[in-house]
Amino acid sequence: MAPAHPLRPLAVGNWKMHGLKAALVEAKRVCDSLRTASFAVGVEAMICPPATLIDALAREARDTRLLVGGQDCHAKAWGAHTGDIAAEMLKDAGASAVIVGHSERRSGHGERDGDVKAKAAAAHRAGLLAIVCIGETEGERRAGRALEVVGRQLAGSLPDSIDAGDTAVAYEPVWAIGTGMTATAEAIAEVHGFLRQALLDAFGRAGESVRILYGGSVKPDNVSGLMAVANVNGALIGGASLKSEDFLAIIAAMAPRG
Repeated sequence: MAPAHPLRPLAVGNWKMHGLKAALVEAKRVCDSLRTASFAVGVEAMICPPATLIDALAREARDTRLLVGGQDCHAKAWGAHTGDIAAEMLKDAGASAVIVGHSERRSGHGERDGDVKAKAAAAHRAGLLAIVCIGETEGERRAGRALEVVGRQLAGSLPDSIDAGDTAVAYEPVWAIGTGMTATAEAIAEVHGFLRQALLDAFGRAGESVRILYGGSVKPDNVSGLMAVANVNGALIGGASLKSEDFLAIIAAMAPRG
């Protein structure tokens, strides 16, 4: 089931553990384009840089349409958690969103659905958009368990109450992240349609307006096809977001036509 009204596309660039201060020149080029009122009208664009660059990027993006996000947060607002970052700290540094539950956190740091749920709730507490990531592995897809896995992750990772202003869902098939492989349009449509119905069943009308992003080797040459799939309301972009030329091409391709 598709939303009754088109949702504003959201392009989120996840820089992961890339970027020293010199990389801000790429973000500045994005900001410069987004200062142009006629560029990619109707698209929300965001970069989630390493935490060390959030403050500087937020200052660069001031008075532009570029949003800034974090890549992870702790579930608690403060405490003896060496090396962690609270959602409130991200907000204070200039972020308006945070990615939680990315597969690289789930696999590399042992995060479970309950951990992701607590982090998403922390994002809400701090006034941030929680971008909640879910996705199956190649083995799970081959075993015919893709919908089972993403359904379980969705149910276990979302707070008990959500709305379009505080939550987005990012479907990233693990086997497509950074591999150059992209799921077929049919596979994406099946999963995104399943997720939309699950959101409606769990949250009623609020589930109709939560944006569902696709992630997994999103590039300038495939984003138009991805955005044409029902219930794809944006993209979570990895490597292509590190180059301003590629990221801007993706943002432009996501602009509503007509």
